[in-house]
Amino acid sequence: MGRSIENSIDRKTSSYDYSLPNKLIATSPLYPADSAKLLVYNRASNATTHTTFKELLNYIPEDTSIFLNDTKVIKARVFGKKSSGGAVEVLVVKPLTNNRYLVMIKGRVKVDTILEFENGLSAVVHSLNSDGSRVVTFYIRGISIDFIMLVAILEDIGHIPLPPYMNREDRESDEVDYQTLFAKHEGSVAAPTASLHFTPELLERLRKRYKTSYLTLHVGAGTFKPVDSEDILSHPMHSEVYNIPKDAEDTINSGSKILAVGTTSTRTIEYYAREKVSTGECDLFLNPLNKPIRVDYLLTNFHLPKSTLIMLVSAFLGRDKTLKLYNEAIEKEYRFYSYGDAMLII
Repeated sequence: MGRSIENSIDRKTSSYDYSLPNKLIATSPLYPADSAKLLVYNRASNATTHTTFKELLNYIPEDTSIFLNDTKVIKARVFGKKSSGGAVEVLVVKPLTNNRYLVMIKGRVKVDTILEFENGLSAVVHSLNSDGSRVVTFYIRGISIDFIMLVAILEDIGHIPLPPYMNREDRESDEVDYQTLFAKHEGSVAAPTASLHFTPELLERLRKRYKTSYLTLHVGAGTFKPVDSEDILSHPMHSEVYNIPKDAEDTINSGSKILAVGTTSTRTIEYYAREKVSTGECDLFLNPLNKPIRVDYLLTNFHLPKSTLIMLVSAFLGRDKTLKLYNEAIEKEYRFYSYGDAMLII
């Protein structure tokens, strides 16, 4: 009976709410990156330690395999105008098939609306989706362009798509700060932020001490989409393109303990553990009613209330413990969200 009541509480979106003072929303990173605070929670001993990210390796258990997401953030935010003259802002979410793209558009558009940008880039709106997204084709001089060419053009005219809660325009420094040291495969509209805390020196020490593997999950705009339904299981989970190389796949299939750096790595590994497919689209929603079956430890930042990401953390810790640790972090004035501090769950 008690578990049944707890299940009903775990299913309520409102059960994952907490109050965060605005001053604790990090809008810029710390320098050096590993000077960020680190909250370490040991589930076996129920012990909480407050330290800095620089000390991370002192807390990761021996014989652990580390997984990092090597996706690269593209300058996915671009400003233009409709052929009729009205201003628009476009966020390129991901490529589809046949040179079509899923985008978000600020500014009213209809099917067949033509959008014009700098450097001769244009787009035609093909369809309007019920979730607010749009499908478009991008053109240069009337010829549709593939993702590689689009990314090259966006590199010149686009902007780093900082999360809305930073409430500021991107700066030149964000081109470095909002990108991991090992970013390789272009396609994300948000960084795998737990990895932003690594310095070259700390990353090298990590690689020397632990078996380190890379996978790719291109983070989509859906990562910021709030859970609108009161029952979390009614939330339509967004899907994101992923790829797991053969060596990383072999490590997942081995018996080693796994530390996933970030929620994106976690979802990718857990999706593979269920589906045994090394490339495709991941739409896995981890929460206390759908717990991890392969990832042992989690390194992550502090996430938005009532988000799928805090629900993922709760899949490891339980909802009640997660909120207690979040409130402890608030009391100790940890910095929250993308440029904020980190938590290690072992």
